[in-house]
Amino acid sequence: MKPKNVVVLMGGVSPEHDISIRSGNAVAQALRDAGFTVSCIDVKDEKIDELDQRETDIAFIALHGYFGEDGGVQQLLESKGIPYTGSGVSASKLAMDKLAAKKCFAETGLQVPDYVAVTEFQELSEIQHEIMRLGLPVILKPTRNGSSIGISIVKDIAHLQMALKNAFEFGYEVLIEKYIKGRELTVGILDDKALPIIEIKPAMEFFSYDAKYKDNRTEYLILEKTSGTNGKRAAYSFRESGFLIASLYDEAQEVALHAHRVLGCKGFSRVDMLLGEDNKLYLLEVNTIPGFTEKSLLPKAAKAAGISFASLCKKIVELAFQPALVSVNEAIQD
Repeated sequence: MKPKNVVVLMGGVSPEHDISIRSGNAVAQALRDAGFTVSCIDVKDEKIDELDQRETDIAFIALHGYFGEDGGVQQLLESKGIPYTGSGVSASKLAMDKLAAKKCFAETGLQVPDYVAVTEFQELSEIQHEIMRLGLPVILKPTRNGSSIGISIVKDIAHLQMALKNAFEFGYEVLIEKYIKGRELTVGILDDKALPIIEIKPAMEFFSYDAKYKDNRTEYLILEKTSGTNGKRAAYSFRESGFLIASLYDEAQEVALHAHRVLGCKGFSRVDMLLGEDNKLYLLEVNTIPGFTEKSLLPKAAKAAGISFASLCKKIVELAFQPALVSVNEAIQD
């Protein structure tokens, strides 16, 4: 079946509503340019009754965060018998839960920063004890959120309470990671293949919401492979922006593809990681519905691979009709 009528779902009920609107509008125009008949729904609730009145061959999910990346809208679409883009219910749910995903990564041999999970029901002194065990500085992240919303870096324990308050606004559970100083890398996955690696050079201390969407000084570098001697490998690979030693470049793409498969993702994703000063790669997370704005990283990586934005969106629609891969996690359970 070749889909013709595409409904783009955007907006949504999460704090990432505005970013989703931008993504959805860009996708809708790209799909029209690719020859599809496109309509859009600004999702206001978790029922999306408008779908019942639309002729829909496929839903393109451009929803971020809650009821977008967490399996909720995927489950609704399956109940209505509507095919959709991207990963399925279980993979979406697993990837959205940063704590569950990290456990899955660690169990399959992927390296992640040291971490601990805390809840708003714990005493501050207990949380402080866990942080001191990790060692400052640390990064605080809501376990189920995206777009770097609610994230803080804590270098001084005196600033912990404010950072916790900020993170707990988006859920009762917070992931606390050991801060890794290094280069921020992201690897797009399309059709079970790794795209060119992008290095993120935020104008701020880390890739926060403001650095992503408000600060035009943030740089995005398409990395090139380079050779290097073992003796200079660590210093060179850590400091040299725009280039990455071939062995590390290949390893980063392999790590990204492994993470994508471990969670059982389908079609596309974006995998974030750090290259530490110790020259090791630390996996951070897998984004099953990365952004599709003018600053978004998956379209940038696809363009570096010679894939236009319209072709990328068309490919994502076509991939939705291919059988899903079985995740490593599901294979282990079977």
